[in-house]
Amino acid sequence: MYTADDLARDLDVSRETLDKLKIYAGLLAKWQKAKNLVANSTLDAMWQRHFLDSAQMAPLLREAYGDRQLTMLDIGSGAGFPGLVLAVMGIGHAHMVEANGRKCIFMSQVSRETSARATIHNERIEALEPFPIDIVTSRACARVLQLIEWAAPFLWEGTEMWLLKGEGADEELTEAQACWKMDVTKHKSLSDPNGVILRLSKLERL
Repeated sequence: MYTADDLARDLDVSRETLDKLKIYAGLLAKWQKAKNLVANSTLDAMWQRHFLDSAQMAPLLREAYGDRQLTMLDIGSGAGFPGLVLAVMGIGHAHMVEANGRKCIFMSQVSRETSARATIHNERIEALEPFPIDIVTSRACARVLQLIEWAAPFLWEGTEMWLLKGEGADEELTEAQACWKMDVTKHKSLSDPNGVILRLSKLERL
């Protein structure tokens, strides 16, 4: 069973940050009983399936951006993965976009109790007024093409998309590249042997 200490070891997470992630995990376990925030089948493996899956992006983002504090737009945030985890880890300010009210209330409590820099938007991405962002993040929300279309109003010069995807990633990329020009970098997932982290940059509509 993958644990919090395993995550701290694998990603070189500080004790202070790990304590905040444990607060997050405790809230998830508590709320899940009544609110069904994530699939029940994933709860026993939450440190691998949810926290490692999200947190593994942090070292990649630090490698790409250095110590710069990023403004993140997280589409279809659900229970806060990956954007809120990245905010807890000190990557920057996360704008969490989620239409489900109870999930937004949960994320607000996590943000308060962990002092994560996050703004929770209880609405659909299509209704959100565009503002400047550095990166778009998303996990298990929609196909790549749909995510790019939703993100399009927020794509300023230099904005990148960092997406957690499964084994269908190549097929989704082919579909997206019929409509959008982009540079693609792939990173193998640490949490899922079939998973991949996609870094999409220089996005331009064809």
